[in-house]
Amino acid sequence: MFPRLFGNINTTNKFYGSVEENGVGKLNDINDKALTEIKAMGFTHVWYTGVIEHATMTDYSAYGIKVDDPDVVKGRAGSPYAIKDYYDIDPDLAVDVPNRMAEFEALVARTHANNLKVIIDFVPNHIARGYNSDAKPDGVRDFGADDDRMKAFSAKNDLYYTPGRQFLVPGGYNPGGDEFVSPLKNGTYDENPARATGNDVFSATPSINDWFETMKLNYGVDYLDNRSCHFDPIPPVWQKMYDILHYWTGKGVDGFRCDMVELVPVEFWKWLIPKLKAGHPHLIFIGEAYDSSTYRTYIFNGHFDYLYDKVGLYDGIKRLIRNEGHASIWDINRCVFHESADFPEHMLRFLENHDEVRIAARDFAGDAFLAIPGMIITATLSTGPVMIYSGQEVGEPAIEAEGFSGADGRTTIFDYWAMPELQKWINGGEFDSGGLSQPQKYLRNLYSKLLNIAGQNEAITKGAFYELMLNNLSDGKGFNERTYAYLRYTKEHRILVLANFNREERDMLVRFPYSLVQALKMEGAAAFVDMLGDKVYHTIDINDGLSLKMPAASGLLLSF
Repeated sequence: MFPRLFGNINTTNKFYGSVEENGVGKLNDINDKALTEIKAMGFTHVWYTGVIEHATMTDYSAYGIKVDDPDVVKGRAGSPYAIKDYYDIDPDLAVDVPNRMAEFEALVARTHANNLKVIIDFVPNHIARGYNSDAKPDGVRDFGADDDRMKAFSAKNDLYYTPGRQFLVPGGYNPGGDEFVSPLKNGTYDENPARATGNDVFSATPSINDWFETMKLNYGVDYLDNRSCHFDPIPPVWQKMYDILHYWTGKGVDGFRCDMVELVPVEFWKWLIPKLKAGHPHLIFIGEAYDSSTYRTYIFNGHFDYLYDKVGLYDGIKRLIRNEGHASIWDINRCVFHESADFPEHMLRFLENHDEVRIAARDFAGDAFLAIPGMIITATLSTGPVMIYSGQEVGEPAIEAEGFSGADGRTTIFDYWAMPELQKWINGGEFDSGGLSQPQKYLRNLYSKLLNIAGQNEAITKGAFYELMLNNLSDGKGFNERTYAYLRYTKEHRILVLANFNREERDMLVRFPYSLVQALKMEGAAAFVDMLGDKVYHTIDINDGLSLKMPAASGLLLSF
């Protein structure tokens, strides 16, 4: 969840609105009632996104916080991935700004008291161009403070430089929109020599489509010399990052979602993660990763607990949900038997996160209910974790242009905003679903049932996987490349998972291979209990299969 968005009950939602106009959620809004409801829905962890102080167009100078130049800030609130002070909490999120760290510590304690664990972001690859830590512990030096800025690269430097060149703000950028006025808003930013930009742009002139608000950190890789590596002695950034994460573990943080891990050398992760876990063995590390060819390296060499399954499972299921012409369940099959066959327990599955288009948005499905078969697979395919983005469970559509990001089907991470559909669940701070429609209540209840099954039923948490597609495409009925079927099972528990991505009802006969029937010691009549609904399906003889009707865009979890 974004605390900035989560607790905000302001309904203004003005394009490029200020914090005074659009409001902002606070850490204190995430109270015991909210956390009780989240826990009851089946969650084990909450990833609090954007809690570390980042660059913003809001002036907090009255509290001794340096004002950021808006020409290198995206959106009125600013990107939570342009960190301004790794040792501080975003002042937007505090009721009492000078007391912001204490409010965060109270949130951690409150979360733990509700039997939930805390994850926060770790942004290792880049920092805000105006990075300035006023909360760093004694003896800590800011990034770049001791750099030799006349060298484009030095293994001793924290940043990369373009000697002799002044940084140029991308042309055409209108920070904060037409109504935003600031004496610093002049199309220039004083940075000479220019630093490299976060998405590996090693020039003084990044484009408006680059991460121009950030500076890339130097982990000892010389990108201008064929990516030559300089890891001995340990680069200073490595130690600084260790110190930062050690600081946050001391605040009770249980894990880190690590941003763009493939832009940071795996040698760093191999050094960092075991070093932190030596003192805090409970910590978990989640890596945002997009190159499936490197998954094994980042899991087994880099020691990540989990990696995003974006380019495999998410992309394949998204095509099926959208009913695209080339969509096929064989994309799911490829993930299971090839892409992550040896390590499915390390893959974090999801259908939404802050970077992706929301399911109910026009550019995805346009209807949250069309994602039900995909969500059932996402949550039950393996023993690995599943992630839900706040608002997904009530069909938040992100249909408006909020500011910097425009109308892109994503809930903004750059501007002050609120989520109208989630607000109906929040119901003025009651967190009781009071404003939700009946379909929304049904959807949220379905998510709750699914997540509790995925987290508690041993067939899902530790059971084996058996795909039923080849047998049923040849010998079953109603199956095609937009239907998927598999078993998850242990000795004591068996669940048949069925998904129909077709936009029409299917009369289906599900057959079970004779070898499977024998292995599971099944014979004769069987009852299949709908775990997400209230139906019971029967077969007189398991060897004859199970006949049922699958509604369009639907899924079933059948215990038998």
